[in-house]
Amino acid sequence: MTTDELKNRTIQLGVDVIAVCDKLPKKSSGKVIEYQIIRCATSVGANYRAALRGRSKPDFISKLGIAIEELDETQYWIEVAVKANLLAKADVASIWREAEELMKILTKSSITAKENLKK
Repeated sequence: MTTDELKNRTIQLGVDVIAVCDKLPKKSSGKVIEYQIIRCATSVGANYRAALRGRSKPDFISKLGIAIEELDETQYWIEVAVKANLLAKADVASIWREAEELMKILTKSSITAKENLKK
């Protein structure tokens, strides 16, 4: 997968999350969850792009780690929303899978970068 393809997937994740968040109730709990999910899901792409512009391999690895953490947090907030019956599991299934796939890709990239740094 190219960096441009991965950039596009991280952007699409943010766009998809924004669309799903429109289904959240407009009460306090829904607003808090909406803010949290959108914040972390859109942060994935921003941090991936920052990693690509990293000044060094350690900087790249660090920023990639932040993107991975934001993916995990995205999944956390989705899980909270589903368990609180604010979102239906079916409405977030594709986002969950994409976050999982992106996490695997970025984790593998981070591992490879760390191995290359040791050489």
